[in-house]
Amino acid sequence: MKFQHKSVLMSEVIIGLKPQPGDIYIDCTLGGGGHAWAILNEIMPSGILIGIDKDGDALEAACQNLAEYGSSFIPVRENFSALKKIVADLNINAVNGILFDFGLSSYQLDNPDRGFTYQENVRLDMRMDLREKSTAEDLINTLSIKELAYIIKNYGEERWAHRIAEFIVLTRERKGKIHFTGELVEIIKDAIPARYRRQGGHPARKTFQALRIAVNRELEIIPTVLQDAASLLLPGGKLGAISFHSLEDRLVKKVFRQLQGECFCPPGMPYCVCKGKGCFTIITKKPVVPRDTEIKDNPRARSAKLRIIEKCQVLNEKAGE
Repeated sequence: MKFQHKSVLMSEVIIGLKPQPGDIYIDCTLGGGGHAWAILNEIMPSGILIGIDKDGDALEAACQNLAEYGSSFIPVRENFSALKKIVADLNINAVNGILFDFGLSSYQLDNPDRGFTYQENVRLDMRMDLREKSTAEDLINTLSIKELAYIIKNYGEERWAHRIAEFIVLTRERKGKIHFTGELVEIIKDAIPARYRRQGGHPARKTFQALRIAVNRELEIIPTVLQDAASLLLPGGKLGAISFHSLEDRLVKKVFRQLQGECFCPPGMPYCVCKGKGCFTIITKKPVVPRDTEIKDNPRARSAKLRIIEKCQVLNEKAGE
């Protein structure tokens, strides 16, 4: 299957990040290279873009799509959680801009071999990096009711999480292991009462989202990697993050507010221990969302939200205390 993916908020990313000729940028979620292409057009002829992706298919497609940029494009197959090591290995001390797009590519969603889909009956997988060992099939067949319910509720925000977890465990106890997406979809449908199955889209959507997040540890690494990315910026450098559901967006929003300097100590603390002294400015007071024309052309863009933060040109004295 050919790698195909439409990058969202293309013009908004360029307007917000303002890449300039000669800049060094990092696209931490390269995909097919859509955002990277747009950034490279702005930073050429002397700029450099480092493109990171753990999906080998995505990286191969991006290398083909961006071949014309030669050594200005540096592809890296790695999890973006290793961002600081990647930059250090390239002997780069600081960069002008960094972009994250936390969305799943259309290729991953539509390719039945990757096991993300609830629209076809294929082997459960959901790994973004096929070098990883643990799959959605493993989670479904080994976790307890309590563990599955936690994942489905917290990562999928599914009202019927505990009931779905019970049905999953009961099914595997009675019939054996669950191997295919179609089997899981039927279990989810049986678990959700009939009158609620017709609400909020496909009844399996939230559970599949939760399993995908758990398999790829998507949420647990976002706060740390955003902080790492911020530490790599030059004064005036910008960090952008595109999220596609509320769980991601809340994490991005919280980290950006911390970087700006807001205090997040628990209520009742006698004094501030989080040292909320920031040297960043939030550029997007509200998240930037796709225009109607983009949503019409690419319905999967409808939930995208872009937030951007900028490192202060001159670090204030308090930030260094």
